[in-house]
Amino acid sequence: MRSDYPEYREWSLPLVRLLQGVIEQEDGKAWDVLMSNISQVEQFVARLGLQLVTDETEGLAYLRQFSEEETPAGYDALPKLFRASRLSFGQTVLAVVLRDLLRRFDEEETRDARCVVDEATLLDTWKAFFPNQFDEVKLQKDLQATLRKLEELSFVRRFGKDSASWEVRRILKARLTADSLEHLRDQLANAVQRKSDAEVSTGDSQ
Repeated sequence: MRSDYPEYREWSLPLVRLLQGVIEQEDGKAWDVLMSNISQVEQFVARLGLQLVTDETEGLAYLRQFSEEETPAGYDALPKLFRASRLSFGQTVLAVVLRDLLRRFDEEETRDARCVVDEATLLDTWKAFFPNQFDEVKLQKDLQATLRKLEELSFVRRFGKDSASWEVRRILKARLTADSLEHLRDQLANAVQRKSDAEVSTGDSQ
């Protein structure tokens, strides 16, 4: 076994967590160590073509790829560690619904630290985006599959073991800004209307 490994550094813990996903203030040690070693982590991830983003107000930290405009000389030769995921229609619908729930949660005066919603409530909202789909079992299965996909993206996580409730994670607020939310909401409304009109037109022609 090699004996010339570099000396262990405490900030390796949050570094690995960041490469895995998001660090939240509630994570305790990982968050505290990161806050005490931000410059070291920033320098390390920068060599990988990544930027450390910390938001102490929201209590979260994550990594993002340098944009083309920000990429320092020579770093354009690095392969991308993170690639943007293109969301499907259903995934976009759910992301907008969850982001809107988080916005309203933040506007309310509440002592709750987490924005939690149950699947039944989500299903009621989800239905509105599929007005011509009357198979509720299929709608529920589609919703659950979409929730699992957004869970992979760290936008949500189950609240409690074997629970039908989900916590909306604050990284969604960073990924989907208020301006983007308004834009996407308008796009979705138009898309739903076009889809509904097309299905009505098809039905009339039969």
